[in-house]
Amino acid sequence: MEKIALQDIEVQVEASNWQEAITKAGQLLADDHKIDIGYIDSMIQAVNQLGPYIVLMPEFALAHAAPSSHVKETSISLITLKKPVYFGSKNDPVSIVMCIACVDKTSHMELLQEVAKKLMTDGILNKMKQCRTSEELYALFN
Repeated sequence: MEKIALQDIEVQVEASNWQEAITKAGQLLADDHKIDIGYIDSMIQAVNQLGPYIVLMPEFALAHAAPSSHVKETSISLITLKKPVYFGSKNDPVSIVMCIACVDKTSHMELLQEVAKKLMTDGILNKMKQCRTSEELYALFN
C-alpha cells in the first residue's frame, strides 16, 4: 500500500519559519485536491494554541489538525527542508515535516501505524534528509 503519493513529497524545500514549513507541506495536499486551504490554517492555529506538540522527535514534526470539512481525503504529505526551522520545542530544529489530514477520527489509524513503524526504523530520519529527489524519498518511505 502506498503510504504517500509521489506528488505529495518534496525535498529541499525553502521555509523561513515553522508556519511556512507547515504551509508548504499542506500546500502539496491542497494542490492534489485532498484538502482545502482552511486545513493549513487549522494546523498553524493548533500549534499557536497548543504549542509545539507536533515536534514528536528530534528534527521531525507531524503537522495535523482535527478532522474537518476542509479534508477531502485522508492523506499524508512529506517534505524535507533545505534549512531547519524552529518551533520552540526541545526537539528543535526541525528538518522534516509530515502533514497528515484525516476525514474522521478513526479511518487514518492503519495509515498512521504504518508511518510510525517506518519512523521507528533505525537511521530513517538521516536517510530521509539525504534524499536529493522526491523519487528517492518516495522509494525510501513507501
